[in-house]
Amino acid sequence: MRSISRFVGFGALMIAIAGVDLPAQNPPPAGQQTGQQAGQQTGQRGGAPGQPGQRGGGRGRGAIAVMTLSSTAWTDGGTIPVKYTQAGHDVSPPLAWSGAPDNATSFVVLVHDPDTAVNSQTNGAEDVLHWLVWNIPGASKNLPEKVPQGPELPDGSRQISQTGPYYRGPAAPATGPAHHYVFEVFALDTMLDIEPVGKSPAETRAAIVAAMAGHVRGRAVMVGTYRRAGSS
Repeated sequence: MRSISRFVGFGALMIAIAGVDLPAQNPPPAGQQTGQQAGQQTGQRGGAPGQPGQRGGGRGRGAIAVMTLSSTAWTDGGTIPVKYTQAGHDVSPPLAWSGAPDNATSFVVLVHDPDTAVNSQTNGAEDVLHWLVWNIPGASKNLPEKVPQGPELPDGSRQISQTGPYYRGPAAPATGPAHHYVFEVFALDTMLDIEPVGKSPAETRAAIVAAMAGHVRGRAVMVGTYRRAGSS
């Protein structure tokens, strides 16, 4: 099995391409990392891996804070309950984060499945997008369970997924191994002037990644696994 650090690397790669430094060091053997550990080990040049006060941000705007992301629905590296998958109610799980820097203006939440690449021409850099929420207000510390559908939420947050303006749950088939679903939160020092409509999800995702360049002030990762139950 590939290391979870590689799975997290798909999301980190997109941010690194956009010019943002992220934490990194040589990963432990495959299967021995949670998302939180792996997320603290990707892409950064210099500094102590996984520690606050790292050199980062891509444009000399200060350190990238090592944040914590969690859910009451499962523990980091554990199995995502059916309720939050396409085989269940397909509702978004509760997410909470801590350790955000004081200068956080907004947050971005990215949920993706790097076990299923959708565009071979990108060498796997673009994987299946299950949820992307941006312009989450800087005072926020969580996303509640069952975020409503729609391109823009009452608090100004915007959202998309591979198939529409909503959370799209995991759906790994029963005929293969469990997939690793990577949940990432980024603290930004800006809002993103990116509309949730008018372009394809892939184009919108790329525009958000580009707009994040130089503005990431904090980051956290957690991983959940899932595969559909086999037929009886």
